[in-house]
Amino acid sequence: MLPSYERFSDPKSVFFRLPFARLAVVALSLPLGGFFFCVIWSLTFDFVRSTYTHCDVTNYLPSVSAAIGNYEPQKTVWRLAIFLHLPLRLAVAKIYLEHYREHIRRSRRLLGILACFLNVVEDLALFCLSFWTSADHYETHRNAFVVFIACSECYMLVSYLLNRNIRKTVLLPHEEKSLRYKRNLFLVNVVAFGLAGYCFVRHNSHCEAGVYTFFALFEYIVVLTNMGFHMTSYWDFYALNVVCDAKHGLYLSQI
Repeated sequence: MLPSYERFSDPKSVFFRLPFARLAVVALSLPLGGFFFCVIWSLTFDFVRSTYTHCDVTNYLPSVSAAIGNYEPQKTVWRLAIFLHLPLRLAVAKIYLEHYREHIRRSRRLLGILACFLNVVEDLALFCLSFWTSADHYETHRNAFVVFIACSECYMLVSYLLNRNIRKTVLLPHEEKSLRYKRNLFLVNVVAFGLAGYCFVRHNSHCEAGVYTFFALFEYIVVLTNMGFHMTSYWDFYALNVVCDAKHGLYLSQI
């Protein structure tokens, strides 16, 4: 059972109570909507500039960095989406930490803390690479991107293993569904990242027409599978409320 403080908490001290599903959907819709807006706007109104590369060969898609960070209004829309969704992502990281403390075997709880740490660092790195773009602050953007990818891949792997092998209790049907999505999204993410790296190196080495388009496409898959992985929290905390009160702070309770 998840910890519930309601039985000894004064209802008048509750600041807010909302279904976790709503929190999860809002946390995903902000970056997802911002991402699609930036790509579609770049293709519609900034096609030539956003798809240009140093090789000056035919290209049909902008890279993620070009779509979200080089031009207006895409840059502002993306930054606003990331700024607004960051507190929600950090709140979910805290909720997961409490969840792991309750459900993970005591001898493995350090892995739960590691997962929370990786999640928070990933969120902060995403914030940094969004506000310090490659066009204006290349080194800062590059370093933040490296940290983001490293923490993202490690978090997905640790999170999957925590829920698969180290649980104290048997998984419920919706938790099993979440675990399947975690596995599949992680595998697709890793493969897409490898293919994106291959296309990037090949483009820079041979300057072949269309190769950078495939790089951008695989980048999109990396971004979308990352978002999808975090959306699995929808099933991890199915039928639960997020509650915040004066005495206990943020916690989960049964609906």
